Amino acid sequence: MLKRLFHSSFVRNVVLVATGTAGAQAITMAFSPIITRLYGPEAFGLLGTFTAVLAILMPIAALTYPIAIVLPKRDDDARAIAKLSLQLAVVISLITAAVFLMGDRALAQLLGLQTISSFLLLIPLAMLFNAMQQVMQQWLIRKKEFKVSARIAVSQSLILNSTKAGVGPFYPAGAALILLATLGNALYAAQLWFGARRWSNVNDHINQVQDELPKAKTVAYQHRDFPIYRMPQVMINSFSQSIPVLVLAGVFGPATAGFYTLSRTVMSSPAQLLGKSVGNVFYAQIAELVNAGKDPRRYLYRATVGACLVAVIPFSIVMVWGVPLFKLVFGAEWSVAGEYARWVALWMLFSLAARPAIAIIPVINAQGWFLRSEIVFTVLKVTAILLGALVLKNALYAVALYASISTIFYIYLYIFLINRMMFNFI
Repeated sequence: MLKRLFHSSFVRNVVLVATGTAGAQAITMAFSPIITRLYGPEAFGLLGTFTAVLAILMPIAALTYPIAIVLPKRDDDARAIAKLSLQLAVVISLITAAVFLMGDRALAQLLGLQTISSFLLLIPLAMLFNAMQQVMQQWLIRKKEFKVSARIAVSQSLILNSTKAGVGPFYPAGAALILLATLGNALYAAQLWFGARRWSNVNDHINQVQDELPKAKTVAYQHRDFPIYRMPQVMINSFSQSIPVLVLAGVFGPATAGFYTLSRTVMSSPAQLLGKSVGNVFYAQIAELVNAGKDPRRYLYRATVGACLVAVIPFSIVMVWGVPLFKLVFGAEWSVAGEYARWVALWMLFSLAARPAIAIIPVINAQGWFLRSEIVFTVLKVTAILLGALVLKNALYAVALYASISTIFYIYLYIFLINRMMFNFI
């Protein structure tokens, strides 16, 4: 059985993606003790606030159409979706820039974002770069060029973290981290673009798709469930995941937000490593299986169990020894981040376990349900963190309540999708 598992194309592709993601995360973690000692909690809080706002607006950039690139049977249709996504990203980023240009200070004051008001104009640029990343990543997933993605992830991480460490001794401010994060998005997008051009021919006639306007209108209509359901769902999910930073920064100050930002960043590293590896490969394989009329449940069970088995050990270690670990690795001033990390680790464990189930949602046309569920649980998560921050007046309680509701959400999501597939493939 182990021999058959090793020779499985699914496992080989997961290992390829995991190797690249692991390399990128290993580089980030290796630089983290240096970077945290250079910049401090307040700088991380400013970066976290900027990233939170960007994450909320990101789904608007291309209306989540890039996720649909994997689905069509014909490459011409996939290229049409890619081109549509890029065109939407340019237009929407320009509109966002105009809005910020006319009223950035007023918007910052209205939304309580005065600490990053000087950097709001960088958000439209970052939106555009992120949309380009998504298009290229989804094309590489479609073509199963996982080795290319892995190589680029490692080089981008090395360049970005080296630059942060180099700038830190001269300008250890949140502004430097925000600017470098934006430039990092641009670098990553450029690397993916050239990688896709060289290895998988995304540009083979991407500008020569026949019947350009009718084709764009056709694929936009065929995959309209993405802007109608997936875009609001992703935006609401981004809001629900960003709200802790915004609430902690607004109620307790940038330093508290910085503690949470570090704990969230560190805990999301293994979740991204395994989740991206399993989710991306699983999405491509499941789309093929469903297109062929096959039952994907057996693959979902395997992917979920495998993700859980690998994730239990690192997350359990943090749940037990989070505080001393953070003090040892990042410095004594980051012990509070270790307290937060114990709760974030619980949430991330179940988030990772549900990653294969999330990948299957667009394939089985469950995006409307996903949107409704996301709305309900976002209300619960916002209520939980506001209860901890404003009523209990304790940042740790706020994080613990938020993480607990997030954990329940992923358990509910997995159970529902298993039942949905049992009904669909009887």
